Amino acid sequence: MTATLHFEDFAPGRTWEIDGPVVTREAIVEFATRFDPQYFHLDERAAAHSPFGGLIASGWHTVSICMRLICDAYLLQAASLGSPGVDEVRWLKPVRPGDRLRLRTTVLDAKPSRSRPDRGTVLHRWELFNQRDELVMQMQGYGMFARRPA
Repeated sequence: MTATLHFEDFAPGRTWEIDGPVVTREAIVEFATRFDPQYFHLDERAAAHSPFGGLIASGWHTVSICMRLICDAYLLQAASLGSPGVDEVRWLKPVRPGDRLRLRTTVLDAKPSRSRPDRGTVLHRWELFNQRDELVMQMQGYGMFARRPA
């Protein structure tokens, strides 16, 4: 794969938006069965009596959807060198069956490496919205990207 996006393309303030999937009941239960088997992710009847009043997606399922959308929006076209980590994840509203998610990515900061001049680190804010434009999740973290060859 030839990268079309390099460190220089991640100027602070740049944003990407991409529509995501409709989250189905089946996807919620499948993810929860494998990775987060709490009752309010698995059982509609029991979830109706939870603080959420119904079945909801695991927050980790929501993060996974976000990661896929990040890849589709720009990461798979970028000279990515991985990530040193995420500083913050906030689940602000439950994701429910039938919700359609949308990602907005914003570059907050970009710093060339002092010790490795061939790369730089980019700080992103990733926001997921539902079909009502309600912010359901916010995440902030770093990516490392190769600089454009001379």
